[in-house]
Amino acid sequence: MRRPRGYVGTRHETIGSDILAGLGVVSMPKQTLGPALNDKLQKLSPNGWYGIDLMLELMEALDARVGANGLRQMGRRLFAASHEAHVRAMAKSARDIFTSFDDLYKRANRGQEIGGWKVLAFSPGKARLEKTTPHHCALEEGIVSAALACVDVPATVTQETCLRHGADSCVFVVTSVVSDHRWGG
Repeated sequence: MRRPRGYVGTRHETIGSDILAGLGVVSMPKQTLGPALNDKLQKLSPNGWYGIDLMLELMEALDARVGANGLRQMGRRLFAASHEAHVRAMAKSARDIFTSFDDLYKRANRGQEIGGWKVLAFSPGKARLEKTTPHHCALEEGIVSAALACVDVPATVTQETCLRHGADSCVFVVTSVVSDHRWGG
């Protein structure tokens, strides 16, 4: 798999709860993911740190066997497990969420040159975000939409560019009919 611009991933690890969010997407993980991957996942601790390759393997398996909607669901579950309480305590608007997205990523991922998030543009009801993480785009769409739900902002998340389609990073466009204090703070 191609890596995003600037991503090296030296000692890149992710928190176990993020990986385990994938198990909640399938009703029969052993049959859906295969016995080898399922056995690896069953041994994880939600508070442990694990090499990113296991997360990437899981996302690829889910993409192949469940599809993008399953990955979006995993993103929503991941957000609920790892970030929702923190976001609800600190964020009052979409702007707060977008400007802290890189910090949220680094709360659950550690290592050197692991990529991240950057706000490229922000205006009433529209934002452009660049992602240089190795995580599957559909998973990230689920995370973004779940984060925005914390501040009561319904939104549509689309991609302008995608690593999986030859770009060197993913650029998400987030649009919402909301442009009041819930959007801009």
